[in-house]
Amino acid sequence: PMYFFLGNLSFLDLCYISVTVPKSMADSLTNNRLISFSGCVTQVFLVITFTAAELAFLTGMAYDRYIAICCLCITGDYEQRCMCPDGSGSWISSMMCSILHTANTFRLHFCRSNVIAQFFCDIPQLLKISCSDTHANVIVLIALVSLVDVVCFVLIIVSYIHIFSTVMRIPSEQGRYKAFSTC
Repeated sequence: PMYFFLGNLSFLDLCYISVTVPKSMADSLTNNRLISFSGCVTQVFLVITFTAAELAFLTGMAYDRYIAICCLCITGDYEQRCMCPDGSGSWISSMMCSILHTANTFRLHFCRSNVIAQFFCDIPQLLKISCSDTHANVIVLIALVSLVDVVCFVLIIVSYIHIFSTVMRIPSEQGRYKAFSTC
């Protein structure tokens, strides 16, 4: 499963950088700093999807290491059963989070035309140019991001605390080294 997670993280990094860098390079070459409304929606959706997926995969990796080291119950069957749900769950949850944030942002009315004078669309900047009341958007944004971040961070920390305490109880130095090297 670790190679599955690492492969997904590599893919995410490639996708994440591909969302903004090509537009930025094109803007530099053409001296055109405009992005269309649909381009902005797409950019916001993809950035949030890839960011949330990365957090979900990092949390899944921590849980996988916890299972591998603390429960010592990894068999060939376990790896096949758990690899797909973790991956699909990460992708599905990140897309749901992205749909929520994107829809919540672009349901607003904007004061100017559908062209935003930036190469990178960011939710806080979009909220600033909105004619609508954005108070509810800000609350939902802060609450949801804080909740997801805190839950994932706590799960990662707790997993690694359990891993560390379990590894420190391994009697042989070689066993501890082998366990730590998987993390």
